Amino acid sequence: MYLYHYYDKKQQPFLNLSDLSVDEARSVLNKIKKEKPDTMAAKRSLSYVEDRLSFEGMLRDKFIEQGGIIKRRVPYYMVVEECVWLSSWFEDSAYIKIDVNEFDLRTVSFTYGDSHPTFSPRVNDGKEYRKKLYFYDDIIKLIDKYGLPQDWNADGKYGPERYIEAQIWSDETVLRYIKDCNFTKSHVIGHRS
Repeated sequence: MYLYHYYDKKQQPFLNLSDLSVDEARSVLNKIKKEKPDTMAAKRSLSYVEDRLSFEGMLRDKFIEQGGIIKRRVPYYMVVEECVWLSSWFEDSAYIKIDVNEFDLRTVSFTYGDSHPTFSPRVNDGKEYRKKLYFYDDIIKLIDKYGLPQDWNADGKYGPERYIEAQIWSDETVLRYIKDCNFTKSHVIGHRS
């Protein structure tokens, strides 16, 4: 299994608004809305920063409760396997592809779908994976049962799940990719235009 991180080539990968103060995060989001109005990030609601922090708090608490290991306050985000739709979120899209075995799996959680709708009180369709966080072995079972959302729901017409999100609660593997400017060794990088 590979995990993918999509980002804009003009910026460093693995940036997370939640690493900033609330005011700084709002400022970044407002700048995106003005300078890149056609991107997915520009369409986020005014309460996005607060909502994001709330959902990340739920994820963190649930992961700790389930025995996960937290080595950073907020996660880095990746998705299970390629999701072409996510490349449309950025003007100059790129992705980093990392074998899941490069991570300490005790520091990786998964949601079947994006964590925001998965934990949102507004999504109440009774699907078994709502409000749940999974470890690697459990997400594999769910994939065996339902498949990858990007295969059966690429256009989103069957609900909010369009990919499986991976939350990375540790810096080790991610920092190797950020620091390695040439993306050498076993690192794989791909670009979409």
